[in-house]
Amino acid sequence: MPTSLINPEDSLERQNEKLLQIVGALMRKVEKKNEQSSVAYAQFERAAMLEVQVRERTIDLERTLDLLQESNARLEAANRETQIARENLIEAIETVSEGFALFGPDDRLVLYNSRFCRELSDVEPRLQEGLTFSNYVRLISNSRHLSLPPPMTPQAWATQRTRRHRDDRVVFNVSLTYDRWLQVSEHRTLRGGTVILQTDVTNIIRLERKEREKMRDEQARILQATLDHLNQGVCIFDRNNDLVGWNKRMDYLLDLPPQELALGRNFMVLLQRLRDQLDFDGDFDGDMLIRWAENKEGRPPVAFEVIRAERQILSVFAQEMPDRGFVISFTDVTAEREATRALSEVNEMLERRVQDRTKELGIALAEAERANASKSRFVAAASHDLLQPLSAAKLFINSLAGSVENAGQQDVIAKAESALSSVEQIIEALLDISRLDARRPSFDLRTVRLSAILDPLRDELTPVAAAKGIDLRVIGSGLSVRSDPGYLRRIIQNLVSNAIRYTDRGRVLVGVRRIGSVARVQVWDTGRGIAPEDQQAIFQEFRRLDTSHDVNSLGLGLAIVERACKSLDHPLGLTSEPGKGSLFTVDLPMRQGVAEKLPKAPILRRQVPQLNGEIVFLVENDENLAKAVTLTIEGWGGEVIHAWNGEEGLQLLSEIDLRPDALVLDYQLGDGMTGLELLARIRALHGDVPARIVSANRGADLQAACHEADVVLMPKPIDWTQFFTFLSEATLPRG
Repeated sequence: MPTSLINPEDSLERQNEKLLQIVGALMRKVEKKNEQSSVAYAQFERAAMLEVQVRERTIDLERTLDLLQESNARLEAANRETQIARENLIEAIETVSEGFALFGPDDRLVLYNSRFCRELSDVEPRLQEGLTFSNYVRLISNSRHLSLPPPMTPQAWATQRTRRHRDDRVVFNVSLTYDRWLQVSEHRTLRGGTVILQTDVTNIIRLERKEREKMRDEQARILQATLDHLNQGVCIFDRNNDLVGWNKRMDYLLDLPPQELALGRNFMVLLQRLRDQLDFDGDFDGDMLIRWAENKEGRPPVAFEVIRAERQILSVFAQEMPDRGFVISFTDVTAEREATRALSEVNEMLERRVQDRTKELGIALAEAERANASKSRFVAAASHDLLQPLSAAKLFINSLAGSVENAGQQDVIAKAESALSSVEQIIEALLDISRLDARRPSFDLRTVRLSAILDPLRDELTPVAAAKGIDLRVIGSGLSVRSDPGYLRRIIQNLVSNAIRYTDRGRVLVGVRRIGSVARVQVWDTGRGIAPEDQQAIFQEFRRLDTSHDVNSLGLGLAIVERACKSLDHPLGLTSEPGKGSLFTVDLPMRQGVAEKLPKAPILRRQVPQLNGEIVFLVENDENLAKAVTLTIEGWGGEVIHAWNGEEGLQLLSEIDLRPDALVLDYQLGDGMTGLELLARIRALHGDVPARIVSANRGADLQAACHEADVVLMPKPIDWTQFFTFLSEATLPRG
């Protein structure tokens, strides 16, 4: 190493001072030796530059050496700390009571403690750092200390263990020889490594086994006690059909020797012994029970009965258990079957008595129906017999009215007509009651416009209300409903007439309120009202709460209303308060479409009709009515040809060879021919002669028959205005 011109150990100021001196000396030497060549100076200059570079390199090298020494010192300290940490970690894992091992992210063994694989003495010596996880599993699977359940092989165990290694957390128990157990758990580290802990759980498993056996024994005792307290005999078989349990009731029910009911006794042997005591009752037999017990595809529950010693009946129920075993129960049902047999005999006796009583009730019902039909026929016949003279009386009075001019006598005639009208109303009410009480009352149901019912009633009843000083208001309605026009008119007429009759002052209001698909007809009045306890009684026949104001009423109006509404399925309602008035309502089903037109009620006019000698052919077998009709027609200026029955009428027409202007034919002629049959034969001879059928029968069947024959039915008693209108129209000249 070349010698430096300056001492490196000098201070920087000292070195600068020396350099200045050297430079000054050199300058002086140069000035004195100008003759030296420029080459020497150049060499000097290069030497100075090299000196500077060497000095800089030396400084850098010294600094590098210092840094190296410092790094070596720090590295030595870090190594000492690492060694201390490793020793601390080893000491820490050694203090762990479980076996501990750490595999790195590359699945190689990093470190482990002395307890890891201690129970596997043939594996522990072969553990070393860097051992792969797959080799570790292979060592474990081939260890002679590993106890594998049959038929699992070491290769299968290793495959299963490796597959579970992929899970994030694994916990399982490993069975070792000599009834030892290890619990193995794996946990993932943040860097992707694996921590394995091995815990000896032999004592825990043995304790749990003892507790489980103790609990099983306790449960077995409880189960046995429960079975012994059952009223049924119970025996339990395992999946191999071997007996594993029974109760004391079995000994009592089947009377088997103790050696037959022993643990492990096969079901087939037991069944063979039972066949000697039991007879199968019904379709189920012993062979079917054997097939059921031997079925390994699943056994549905079966139930059957067996008979023991020809007196004891046992109900048997067999059902499969979850472990593929089955349980069979035997229940003594002898008493129940005897009771059932006795009950069956009692039921048969009761059925016979019920049949006898039903037959008696049927006879009584038939007699009641015959009596009711007889009553209806009697009422109809009586009404017919009453209407015949009533009709004649009205016609006689009407004939008399045309010939009497005295005012007093006219008043007497008017009162007689009123009395006869009252009698007619009573008879019509009785007929309505009779028809509504029939087993199957017939109705002419059609679409009816309410205005066709309400408007005529308003015109008819307004004068009646005005005569009492009552304000009757009927609010029109454009709704159409489904009902029988005749009965609907009678219902509303009776309600309004009843309201007028029992209202002393104020008003009666009739209107229709639409509620959904129902038209509710409401009749309000400010009358006397009805007490709550009397609101059911007013619908009974001949029941009137107040008889002081109306001596002519028999109390049939509301009875007809109630029966008609019930038969037509029109709900009837009543709200009333004594002293304030009443509200009657009838709910009617609304209908859309065009309503059928109803015939207009005739307008009564007190006048003397006039005919011009027209010939009326009358066939009537009632003498009084025939005289009354003849007298009336002749009083109007017409001529009458009378016959008593159909055959006489046909013969009379044939003899005179005359076509009458009008026909008035009674329906019931008394000789086996009806008025409709007579009309058909007359029309066959003389063409379409204007005609009327007269009858006290107002049934729907007769009206339908007249409608089909194109003839109008004129009910008795005959209304003289309708009668005269018919005769007047019949004699008009035809275009």
